[in-house]
This record gives sequence, structure tokens and C-alpha cells, in this order.
Amino acid sequence: TKGICNIGKLNYYLGAKAAEDGRPSRYPNVDFCSFPEATCAGSGSREMRWVTSMFEWTERIQNYDDGKDWNYLQKLKDFVDGGMIDFDFLDGVSAIVNRGCHLPPCDGAAANVNGGIGAGATIHLQEERLNNFKTVLESL
Repeated sequence: TKGICNIGKLNYYLGAKAAEDGRPSRYPNVDFCSFPEATCAGSGSREMRWVTSMFEWTERIQNYDDGKDWNYLQKLKDFVDGGMIDFDFLDGVSAIVNRGCHLPPCDGAAANVNGGIGAGATIHLQEERLNNFKTVLESL
């Protein structure tokens, strides 16, 4: 989970803020805003990493829409309907995960803003991700 906004949402829906507001909370005693490292360092962090990763996936990745021509759900449908062979889809998703947009460098991103997230044009471990993705597809 990256950025102040995502950590705040995590706290609002799953952490101490949800409990404080009287809503159900998976982690009522964890204030992600004051202790964002909880996902890696807190008690029960192994489960917490999976839960927060799934939260981020549904909140940030599946909802991604650049307002122009790249919508995650539409691109997923196009990828599947096209026979799952156009791996530009995977590159776009990897860029969203790592950089915050499907085609870095992202608008408004700079090396000195938000820890440089979105500024770089390279995708971390791009070739390895592609090979892993292909392995999963081949095993289905």
C-alpha cells in the first residue's frame, strides 16, 4: 500500500478508524495512519499483508480508469477476449501497481514528489513478472 491516501482508506475501512466510528473492523487496534509499518512489522503481519494487498488491488487497481482510454476492467475483458496473448495488458497493470498509472511517467509525478512514485518509466522486474504471469496462464 502506497501513499497517504491509500493508508488513510485502509485505516478507514479496516483499521482503528473503522472501530472508532463504530463500524466493523478487521484490525480495530491498528492505526495504519500513525503506524503504516504495521502491515510488515505488526503482530499478525503475515495475514495483514495479504488482506491489505487484496484491499489495495480492489480499491486501486480494479478501479483504475485514466478517464481517456485505459480502464482496468475493459482492458482485462479485451485481454481475455483476445486470447490472453497481448501482454501489453500485464505491462499496464504492473505500471499501475508500481508507478500509479498504466503508462509512466505519470502525470504530475516527479522524483521529489511522493517518494518519486510515478516518476520513473521503468517497471520493476518487468521480465520476471511477464514470465511468472505466463507460467500461471499456461497452468490453467
